[in-house]
Amino acid sequence: MSFTVWPPLSPEELAIRKAESLRRELEWIVGEIHETLKDIRHGLQDCYALLAPIDPGSTLVMSTQRNERVKGTITRVGTRIVKGAINLQLKTIPSQTLILSQSHPIHISPLETVHTHLTECLDLLSLTTDPSPSHSPTQLAAQLRIIAASLAESSHLLKGPPLDQNDPSWQTDSCPPAHFTPPLAPNVSVHIGLQESSLVLWLRALEPVDAPQNFGTKLGLALGTVRRLEHDEMDRPFRFSYSTVTDGGAKHKHGGAHPRSGETNVSGLGTPSSNGEANEVYVREKVRVESLPDPNLMSLSSKLIALGHTLAGARRNLAAVMGEEIDE
Repeated sequence: MSFTVWPPLSPEELAIRKAESLRRELEWIVGEIHETLKDIRHGLQDCYALLAPIDPGSTLVMSTQRNERVKGTITRVGTRIVKGAINLQLKTIPSQTLILSQSHPIHISPLETVHTHLTECLDLLSLTTDPSPSHSPTQLAAQLRIIAASLAESSHLLKGPPLDQNDPSWQTDSCPPAHFTPPLAPNVSVHIGLQESSLVLWLRALEPVDAPQNFGTKLGLALGTVRRLEHDEMDRPFRFSYSTVTDGGAKHKHGGAHPRSGETNVSGLGTPSSNGEANEVYVREKVRVESLPDPNLMSLSSKLIALGHTLAGARRNLAAVMGEEIDE
């Protein structure tokens, strides 16, 4: 089927009419997207509220299944853990209870990043939804691309890393001793992450690579009466240092608070990091504890996914009118 314009138009006039039609279509789609962005902005404000530091927060049980190697609770308010008491019954270190210091709440790094993304998106949307927004399709497409990338990254952070892959972030994001009362033993790594909108607690018993081995342990290993705990990180050296962001960006230095790596403490282990610098350690024991899904984080994840789909539709419509392609 073919179409004919009547009355006939010259090629020059037809080109002018096509340009006018495209301009009107772009004006219309830009106006429609601005209306859509108002709804997206309201949705992001709801997401922002879900991460607001509002008491009493969410109290979550952290307990290993089928045993009580790890048992306790933590309370999340906004992007921080403000209260927690966790009893440890690990095999390679003395039994102890980790109590979070009230004056040093733990900032959860993935949630801090999500909060930053939401802030940036709202700031950018304020430019596109003000009383006199820009009507440039190219500028609008660039703004939508930035917002889409931020929403996708936020959803990825809430989902967490794949379960079949090791997450190396514990080597640089473990909580410094100052977060706990009394201060955390230097041979313990406490790392907090996210997995499917749940909080995940990783506990590792560490041993410096250059620490002298106890004669009794060495003899037991030779005779077979002592066995190392088998896990996927055993017998591999790791470079370990404490986090610089769990206390809101303040860098922790712990020189002098613990013995040097060449010395041993009451548990027979030296400190993995005595001055804030990375030292090589072995992981003697490793335990993963996952809470039940946090209701607010589940709601946040669902809202971000829905907003991402809405934004993707707006981007596709704009790209179709502009004759461009977008990266999904």
